[in-house]
Amino acid sequence: MLRVVVVYGVVLAAGALGLQWLQYRYLVRAYPIEIYVALVALAFLGLGVWVGTKLFPRTPVTTRFEPNIAARATLGISDREIEVLELLAAGRSNKEIAKQLDVSPNTVKTHVARLYDKLEAKRRTEAILKARELGMIR
Repeated sequence: MLRVVVVYGVVLAAGALGLQWLQYRYLVRAYPIEIYVALVALAFLGLGVWVGTKLFPRTPVTTRFEPNIAARATLGISDREIEVLELLAAGRSNKEIAKQLDVSPNTVKTHVARLYDKLEAKRRTEAILKARELGMIR
């Protein structure tokens, strides 16, 4: 971290020295000041991006979700009920779930009621929370 700060300071000092040197040269008198301001801004933009990538490197996300099959089997939750539970967790309504799974809304209500019983929940949010705690869904 200290090394990055020192390098940043040296670059700033070199830039200031370069600007002072250019002030007395022909180029300063030949072009408008806006061009130099834009060049300095671009230089600091590049430097900021470089420092940002050094200080905050990206870490690849390689975590793969493995559902807890033992909890599913213990509670007796079927594959279709897991599909309904995942769609509930995604915030879908009963009608949207029915349309996506190509079943009637009453069938979805039945699956949701069975999920409540198996997960010992009273509301959707409680059922989703318990399923996440058990590792059945993300």
